[in-house]
Amino acid sequence: MTNLTNQPLQKLKIFSLSGIQMRTFHISWLTFFVCFFGWFGLAPLMPTIRADLGLTKAQVGNTIIAAVSATIFARLLIGKLCDSWGPRKTYTTLLVIGSFPVMLVGLAHSYETFLLFRLAIGVIGASFVITQFHTSVMFGAKVKGTANAVAGGWGNLGGGVTNMLMPVIFAVIVGFGYTSAQAWRYAMVFPGAMLLIMAFVYYNYTKDTPQGNYDEINYQKKAATKTDWRILADWRVWSLALAYAVCFGMEITFDGVAALHFTDTFSLSQGSAGFWAGIFGFMNLFARAIGGIAADKVNTKYGMRGKGILLAGLLLLEGIGIILFSYAGSLEMAIISMLGFAMFLKMANGTTYAITPFINEKNVGMVSGIVGAGGNVGGMLFGFLFKSESITYVEAFQYIGYVVIAVAGIVLLTRFTASGGGLRASSDELSGNGLSSSEPRASVSNLNAIEN
Repeated sequence: MTNLTNQPLQKLKIFSLSGIQMRTFHISWLTFFVCFFGWFGLAPLMPTIRADLGLTKAQVGNTIIAAVSATIFARLLIGKLCDSWGPRKTYTTLLVIGSFPVMLVGLAHSYETFLLFRLAIGVIGASFVITQFHTSVMFGAKVKGTANAVAGGWGNLGGGVTNMLMPVIFAVIVGFGYTSAQAWRYAMVFPGAMLLIMAFVYYNYTKDTPQGNYDEINYQKKAATKTDWRILADWRVWSLALAYAVCFGMEITFDGVAALHFTDTFSLSQGSAGFWAGIFGFMNLFARAIGGIAADKVNTKYGMRGKGILLAGLLLLEGIGIILFSYAGSLEMAIISMLGFAMFLKMANGTTYAITPFINEKNVGMVSGIVGAGGNVGGMLFGFLFKSESITYVEAFQYIGYVVIAVAGIVLLTRFTASGGGLRASSDELSGNGLSSSEPRASVSNLNAIEN
């Protein structure tokens, strides 16, 4: 008789800690949350850091680019390590290694050393790959999409919380009599220490699979299947990569520049700027999942073509919202327009990955990897606009808005159809590495499987 306690769960008991599957689920998203906290912990403190290190606009832009670009290469390695070492050891190792540049970035006293630390910290961004991999292993096909969406969305909240909390930690340290130059350095010890704590928790309280750790169950890596490189000639893949470049790419870019923009444009204090920048991140609590839900509803009536049109519409509204944000003449209008484009941006994230798994059902992993990498490449390229001495932040947002609208047109012209004559990927294709390098998606049909 099958022991159900060591099988992937078929229901997501969202408020349960019972069983290794749910314990791993909650530890995984919380760890991803802490990684996001460390990854963007410097962003809300950049007004102080810029003054302390005497950074130019171009140098600030380079640090933003470094933080995003390092993740692209780290993801390639992390996915392979998950399959050979197991997610438990891989995550633990990443957390320990990532904690050191986070805690020690305060040793930077020049632009060059700060840039190197920022590049090293960017490796933590690969944590999403492990979160996606580990969650996929713990749940059956029926709820895999929802589990990944919730874990990814809640983890991404770290980007919002860090914008709000780091200025508070900074202010508390200043209140103890330390200078601003000392305070930002000591403040970064906090997220670094959190990473070490989560490394201990992850290693001791999770398992690689419901059956146990890889070394306990004599896990053997699956034989590599031959990659069908013809998918590189499939325009639909690159259309989705462009879409993700302007939605998720814009998200991680905004996480890095929002506090500086609010400080410079609206003369806000570092704490106030961090608070409003944090609101942008808090939209992940629900907006990403809504995009997936909307895509599933459209799919039942209009199929893949309908989902493509939905994605194009969301990108169009995102682009318009970014342009309105750039023209906002008051803080109130800036906040309203930011909330608007944030909603459509994060919905576009979810919708993109409601389409991605069905483009080529025999090569889900590679398609997902290309689209996911598109997000980081987009963030890196947008960073070049914010480093330019001849372009203001306001103008950079305007240009990005127009680019997003142009991509919306490309997506609209792309004819999305599902491979294999169906709109549902198999459970095998959506498990393990199939989603290891993608972002989470939600499924309206999966919501019924959530138990409160």
